[in-house]
Amino acid sequence: MASDPPSLRFTPLQSFVESSFFTQLAHLKLEKYKLDDSTREICGFQSPPSKLNKFDDKPILRLDDRSFATGTKTEAETETETDSNAGAWSLVGSLTNVNTIEEFKAINKQDLLNQWGRSMAESMQNTTKFDYDTFNRFSMISFSDLKKYKFYYWVAFPTLQSSWEITRKSSVDEDLLKLIISEASGEAEAKGQFYQLSDNKLLDSFSQDKDLSCFVFFDSCLSSDRRPSAQLKNYLYFLAYKGIKNIRLVVYRNNYSSFSLDLQLMDLPQDLKIVGWERTSQGKLGPKLADLSQLSNPRQLASQAVDLNLRLMRWRIAPELELDVIKNQKVLLLGAGTLGSYVARALLGWGVRDISIVDSGRVSYSNPVRQSLFNFEDCFSEHGRGGVKATTAADNLKRIFPGVDAKGFELEVPMIGHPITDEETQAAQYQNLNRLFDESDVVFLLMDSRESRWLPTVMGAAKGKTVINAALGFDSYLVMRHGSVQQDQGSRLGCYFCNDIVAPEDSLSDRTLDQMCTVTRPGGALVASSLAVELLVSLLQHPDKQNAKHDGSSKFGATPHQIRGFLHSFTQSKFHAPNYAHCAACSTKVIAEYKQRGWQFVKQCLNEAGYLEDLSGLKQVQEEAELAARQLLSELELDEGDGDDEDENKGEDEDEEWIS
Repeated sequence: MASDPPSLRFTPLQSFVESSFFTQLAHLKLEKYKLDDSTREICGFQSPPSKLNKFDDKPILRLDDRSFATGTKTEAETETETDSNAGAWSLVGSLTNVNTIEEFKAINKQDLLNQWGRSMAESMQNTTKFDYDTFNRFSMISFSDLKKYKFYYWVAFPTLQSSWEITRKSSVDEDLLKLIISEASGEAEAKGQFYQLSDNKLLDSFSQDKDLSCFVFFDSCLSSDRRPSAQLKNYLYFLAYKGIKNIRLVVYRNNYSSFSLDLQLMDLPQDLKIVGWERTSQGKLGPKLADLSQLSNPRQLASQAVDLNLRLMRWRIAPELELDVIKNQKVLLLGAGTLGSYVARALLGWGVRDISIVDSGRVSYSNPVRQSLFNFEDCFSEHGRGGVKATTAADNLKRIFPGVDAKGFELEVPMIGHPITDEETQAAQYQNLNRLFDESDVVFLLMDSRESRWLPTVMGAAKGKTVINAALGFDSYLVMRHGSVQQDQGSRLGCYFCNDIVAPEDSLSDRTLDQMCTVTRPGGALVASSLAVELLVSLLQHPDKQNAKHDGSSKFGATPHQIRGFLHSFTQSKFHAPNYAHCAACSTKVIAEYKQRGWQFVKQCLNEAGYLEDLSGLKQVQEEAELAARQLLSELELDEGDGDDEDENKGEDEDEEWIS
């Protein structure tokens, strides 16, 4: 009994998605696509038969970072031979990247495949040319989990079904093979994959002149089982749709294993039958997972993850947010205590990568519970002593995020009211501080004494730096930005010392334990630190930056001068105060003298009591105030003629006692 003729079988097309594809997809998702999950055109690359070898013997579609550039076919063909896509066929496709894994799971895969197949069938039925782009398309659905850097995807090659059986197998006639080779060495292969043979020529369009037609398929598969690539299916469907029932097909391969098949049409379904979802390596229908977290550098992944929250802000909430201007700031923190620790952490969250920390203290056992950059182990790192606060804080910042350029500097800021005791050492510390100011864009004043903030305030004003000040009381806090000399004199905002009528002085000597430690409600530092960083961010989003008006508004909110909060009543208010002409820190005379004399000016301020008040004009203000007070008291004295002498003398004695 004769066996039934064998049906024609195929080798499925497979996808190979390089990691660069997903890296580019992640970038586009964050920066461009955001919540837009509309379908987008992409392209893939396939090696033509002449490029195949024994290591590349299956039909493979490659996707990489260039897949997102439309119109890349010409570019791919003109790249150098060292490029993996050089000379490759470009395959047009589409990508639908959804926003949640639930959406990815809920997609009706067969309905979607039918939609793609019907669109392809319509294009094929309305053409007579064997155009490669028309007969070969692919589609891809995906979900990008950018927190874990995992990508779920499924590729489909929509294929229209028609049943053909093999009536005869044979080798290719030698003369015909020479003709095909001759054509293939010319421009035929560059035009497409399927041709009709007529009058010893390969035609790239269809003709129904002959009952028995001969066609040539440039196979992208070199497998030994002689199953042609599944890309042949769509060409066969086209012939069946055009009414061709018998054909001779030459399957050309460049490894001398070409063969000829006589095929007979068995069935063309009235309703389109469409297949094409790619199977997994286990042969099952299902999506694939690309886990790039296992392949990428952990530091690179950390950097991408740190920026993730910031980029997500621009999807819905703040599309105009300028992240680079924040990221590029060079920030100097003066103080590595409670405020310094929380400010540093908040800056990391905003993407700041360059942070310098100054402090002269060491980590003590009381620090770790209140200061988030220190651990218990930091309290006894050197010969039983705690580690240097500044360098320990910088090191721990790097442990939190290795991509930060954090540096710690152990130095003591020269303080007004504290005379020079070791000029060589203190002058060197001043020079280091001066260098750090020059190298920074933003300075945070986060120290625990008033006088330690004086010199940084002077330097910040003189050098035109953005200065943010945060100070704590027991259940209150102050966050403010210092005014800039670049502001108009009439609208220039004040600094931390502009409300003082005396110069800052020594407040640290002869202090009890509760006065030496910053005794404050723990939550106040978190609130103040957060507000200080958020104030900076708001300023950086304003076109005038630090020169923004106190009642102005940036792309990211208000730009106040001062924020004062009270935890006991849970209230918060915004204030502003103008620059004081006789301020001991930012007045014109003080800044001019500092610019001219530098360290010599600082030394004189520290060593000579009263010099700074004299220079700024505060001394004259005090004298005028005392004179006005005496005049007021004089006007309030009783006239001598009122009452008897004894009562008058008694009243005078009481007045003298009250005045003294």
